[in-house]
Amino acid sequence: MQHFCYICGAGVVIRPQKRVFMIGIFDSGAGGLSVWKELVKLMPSESYFYISDAAFCPYGPKSKNLILERATLISRFLIERGAEIIVAACNTATAAAIKELRQLFDIPFVGMEPAVKPAALLTKTGTIGVLATQGTFKGSLYLATSEKYALNKQVKIIEQVGEGLVELVEQGKADSPEAEQLVKKYIDPMTAAGADCVVLGCTHYPFLEKAIRKVSSDNFNIINPAPAVAKRALHLLENVRKTDGANPGIKKSEKSGFETTIATTGSKSDVLEKLANDITQEILSNGLTNESQKAGLKKKFIVSLDI
Repeated sequence: MQHFCYICGAGVVIRPQKRVFMIGIFDSGAGGLSVWKELVKLMPSESYFYISDAAFCPYGPKSKNLILERATLISRFLIERGAEIIVAACNTATAAAIKELRQLFDIPFVGMEPAVKPAALLTKTGTIGVLATQGTFKGSLYLATSEKYALNKQVKIIEQVGEGLVELVEQGKADSPEAEQLVKKYIDPMTAAGADCVVLGCTHYPFLEKAIRKVSSDNFNIINPAPAVAKRALHLLENVRKTDGANPGIKKSEKSGFETTIATTGSKSDVLEKLANDITQEILSNGLTNESQKAGLKKKFIVSLDI
């Protein structure tokens, strides 16, 4: 049985399930909010339903079969509630499940692209670093991208599994001395090998950008793939809405309003809610949203899921 509940100060209140045409997003935890941030920047008038699968976080060391099972359940849940497209805002889930998800469901899926190509084009030293999870490094997409855009062009890659970093972000410790020390442990071998770029191969890692900049030089480039993923999602959503009605997508002009739901399968939502609120405030303060969009961004629900 699936439970769909508000989390509120007075306790837990059952929320009626309803269908809202929206962009579905999921990650193993709060990291995918770094992708949601870029999506909202491009599409502030859309509704979003974000799922943090915190009960199974982190995905990195989990088996492919388990990740595929979770990704399938979550995707089905989002589609039943009106997702027009789904963004797998998780490098590990993309590596483990994106191919199967595209075969199982008839809506577009956007995965995380390993940003090796822009790093290989940007590097001046011929050496780049990639900070990612075990699952991402094992994925066929990462291996193919690395070979095509880096190794075949004599660009050296320094790979580093960011063990423990996801957990620090999930604990709300992204700006802590502990995070800075751990980041330094991973970045130092890259810079020692001559890397002048690091690819963030996990959506949790953009929340550690401040710590990375503290332990690296000013000319050390940090490559975050989220903006490119958001552009791809915009393109696919526009294509969905050009269809003749066989697709459940609707035009913006037919919308009566928009909202964001931030959901977790875990027992705690405080860090998730804080990160979502911080991102919302940053977007609201950039001066690029109109009053209607501001009202929609403020209409945010924090809910608990049992799926």
